[in-house]
Amino acid sequence: MDLLLIRHAEPVRIGPGSGSTPADPHLTDRGRAQADRLARWLGAEPFDAVLSSPLRRARETAEPVGRALGLDVDVVDGLMEYDAQSDFYIPVEELRETRDHHWTAMIEGRWDELGGEPPDQFRARIVPCVDAIIERFPGGRVAAVCHGGVINVYLAALLGLDRHLWFHPEYTSVSRIAAARTGERSVASLNETAHLVATRDAREEPA
Repeated sequence: MDLLLIRHAEPVRIGPGSGSTPADPHLTDRGRAQADRLARWLGAEPFDAVLSSPLRRARETAEPVGRALGLDVDVVDGLMEYDAQSDFYIPVEELRETRDHHWTAMIEGRWDELGGEPPDQFRARIVPCVDAIIERFPGGRVAAVCHGGVINVYLAALLGLDRHLWFHPEYTSVSRIAAARTGERSVASLNETAHLVATRDAREEPA
């Protein structure tokens, strides 16, 4: 089967102390445009199912994809991100640019400081969850909208990497996994973002 692991579109920032517990941001206007571009791109492919993490940013990304394909979005609780219970959400791009201490904690695996699961516990949850999706749709093509940590950790396990966070999935990026019925699995593509350019209207800002 073919499994597309898709990172959600751009969400709003929820800073520490905002009173949102847990923080569950919705998409920005730019994020909604990204989700629409993704939907237009994937609408040309046949799919058997569209899945989503239960977090709002993932569901709002998956919904236009489901509409484009004429499929209901199936929420899979196990696809939620490691920081799902955190009381803040700061985009990783900001953390990296400002060298925020949360960025260091994330890279060094001190996820408890982010209100998240320990890395090993997170991997132990994600790998069986994605494996179960593969087993659930033999011979099918499935789009699963989730999170950067989920994608990093599963592909790291597939490739035999020790690092939990080893690359930066862009918003609405697509990483494809090919899974044979005999058990072999391979990464067919990584971090595809062509849809953000190919579907852009001339009046819209650059992707």
